Amino acid sequence: MSGSVGIMLPREVAPADVARVARACEAAGFGEIWVVEDCFFTGGPTTAAIALASTERVVVGIGILPAVVRNAAFTAMELATLAGAFPGRVHAGLGHGVASWMAQVGAAPASWLGALRETTDAVRELLAGCEVRTEGRYVALDAVRLDHPPEVVPPLSLGVRGPRSVALAGEAADGLVLAEPTPVAYVASARRRLDEAATGSTRPGARLLTTYSWALAGAHVGDGDRDEVLRGRVLDALRHGGTEAHVADLPGDVRAHLDDVRSGRAALADDVLDLLVLRGDGVAPGIAAQHAAGADTVVLVSPRPADGVDTLLADVVALAEAAGLQ
Repeated sequence: MSGSVGIMLPREVAPADVARVARACEAAGFGEIWVVEDCFFTGGPTTAAIALASTERVVVGIGILPAVVRNAAFTAMELATLAGAFPGRVHAGLGHGVASWMAQVGAAPASWLGALRETTDAVRELLAGCEVRTEGRYVALDAVRLDHPPEVVPPLSLGVRGPRSVALAGEAADGLVLAEPTPVAYVASARRRLDEAATGSTRPGARLLTTYSWALAGAHVGDGDRDEVLRGRVLDALRHGGTEAHVADLPGDVRAHLDDVRSGRAALADDVLDLLVLRGDGVAPGIAAQHAAGADTVVLVSPRPADGVDTLLADVVALAEAAGLQ
């Protein structure tokens, strides 16, 4: 299988269960484990540290750290500590953060793009061992240099959606993380935009593309139950907004159908569901299609984390089998 296959360690996993779940993900054959930092669950760097210390080979991605809630120097310190202790096994992620959460904690910037750009530039330079002097609107550093820059500098990707933010990922970062859902057309479009932006950049980057995809498989889940779980996740996403970029590259009739679904005028059709999620026998072909469209890593996201750790662990094994990892 070309490309890597990862799995999400959901935000609902309690701190005491992180090590157990991380070990299960590695044992199942996944090459990467991605953690999230959503308000107000668990901290991204600390969760990543537990996952790294509990495993031996997997890359642990942090998707994502909101750029506006930490001083850039301290963000770099945390990432450098992880990368120094676990060289080659850290993939760092920055992003805008959810606007409502950032406002809730008093951290909403006047310019989201400006704050992310300044933070990205500073963190990358610090991780590379540079002394940073900058007096920006959001990042002000006076001759700051890390005492322990990592020997293996971790890639820094941006978890963003909009076209200007995707361009920033290509210009200033090492890659892009796409939140779920990730239909193949969206992946292909993001790959093209990322590469175009990176081509014009003076800063070399890996141009990594990581995608998150809801996925569910396994005999322990009845077909009808599985589909309803996935439908529910898609409906929640449509109704809460923020999915415009994800579906913009789909055919016009599909977008019109999703508008009808969002407004309650239609039920989600099976063929459209298959564009948005990976289910059952479609998991492996769906992963392959995203890799072919330009994804370097496809991260599978169980839609059932709230059902408890045992359910999540069953999903981990079933998804590994469906993905052809076992």
